[in-house]
Amino acid sequence: MKFDVIDAVISPQGQLETLSQFEVARILDTNKGELAQVFRNCSLAVLNCGSPIDDGKELLERYPDFEIEITQRQRGIKLAMKNAPAIAFVDGKLMTGINEHLFAVLRDVIYAHYKIMHSPRFDMNSSVDVTNAVFHILRNAHSTIARREPNMVVCWGGHSIGRDEYDYTKEVGYEMGLRNLDICTGCGPGAMKGPMKGATIGHAKQRSGSGRYLGITEPGIIAAESPNPIVNALIIMPDIEKRLEAFVRTGHGIVVFPGGAGTAEEILYVLGILLHPKNVSVPFPLIFTGPKCAEDYFKQINQFIVDTLGLEAQQRYKIIIDDPARVAREMKEGMHQVRKFREELDDAFYFNWSLTIDDEFQRPFTPTHENMRNLELRKDQPVHALAANLRRAFSGVVAGNVKDEGIRAIEEHGHFELNGDSEIMEPMDALLTAFVEQQRMKLPGTEYVPCYKIIK
Repeated sequence: MKFDVIDAVISPQGQLETLSQFEVARILDTNKGELAQVFRNCSLAVLNCGSPIDDGKELLERYPDFEIEITQRQRGIKLAMKNAPAIAFVDGKLMTGINEHLFAVLRDVIYAHYKIMHSPRFDMNSSVDVTNAVFHILRNAHSTIARREPNMVVCWGGHSIGRDEYDYTKEVGYEMGLRNLDICTGCGPGAMKGPMKGATIGHAKQRSGSGRYLGITEPGIIAAESPNPIVNALIIMPDIEKRLEAFVRTGHGIVVFPGGAGTAEEILYVLGILLHPKNVSVPFPLIFTGPKCAEDYFKQINQFIVDTLGLEAQQRYKIIIDDPARVAREMKEGMHQVRKFREELDDAFYFNWSLTIDDEFQRPFTPTHENMRNLELRKDQPVHALAANLRRAFSGVVAGNVKDEGIRAIEEHGHFELNGDSEIMEPMDALLTAFVEQQRMKLPGTEYVPCYKIIK
């Protein structure tokens, strides 16, 4: 099947409009080697905005002839594209928001590669340096705004959700927008798009004029979750672990909507951090919410958390069903607590430096068959360490479901095998089985073949 494509040359808007000759030369290096492939794949994902596809491998195969090259002009750079998805253009002209997203990809891929991951200034084996690296990437993207009141709500949830659940995310976003709360998501469709869409109306009614819709992603997931066009500040982190740290250090509270394995991964990540002994007193509003039809879903999530992490973990979140206004009020009240706490510690509003994040949550996890098989899914370890390993397990399931490398690994070597204590594996098996039955692993209408095998 052939898809409509367009050739185009576009100019940057914003941060990359004015560049030194040194910066231009450094950017031109992006046309070469492995970095060029990362930039190409992320750019293709951005251009695929609005397409009903959540398979990174399928996207790359759908547009095998897509090319993007950075070209030098006397006053800076331009992007020359061949065989780009026509869905990104209106009457032959690239949408302005997608133009911004393309140059955000270029900005972050280059900065993270040269100034962070391959810089002697940062030791990626040091927990402190990893946190500083996350901060530098966020600051370079102009997302750290000094003296702005705490108002950033991170919204997590699945890209594959039903219409009732999607409409509910918009209602919650609307109520938060009315209270001048900004939205940060993983930038994709579904529960990542809905809150932003609702908040735009709330902000418009309040004439706030300054709504921020921050989207944080990473190269491995962006093809499956193309940035939605409402995102007005897109940031590409180097990997999933830095993306998750960016969420919890940038956001002042988190709302979790229904989702699948990726949402479970995010829940386990934040709970693992909040369960660390040094974070006991840190205020961090965390709310699980959905419409009435999602009540059983959150009962399953809650039961899984109690069965694996215990009652202490259950105390760190609230479950609110079918009440968007209450969610927004609770989150607004939580912002006041966060502000008071940060002021007492003289901590920044724009980046949560006081939160302790162990290297177990920062070390990149590659979901190979061996690594998945060797995960420590046992009860005889500190609860926050168990949360870290459970997070890795769900991260591997996400990779096998939608990421290009994960899908290819499954095709070549078969299922990922997960094994551990029966009191952990049985609740995990039950939860993943429920996700499959509820079509939360892939977009509706797509046949799901499990990429994992639970060994009890």
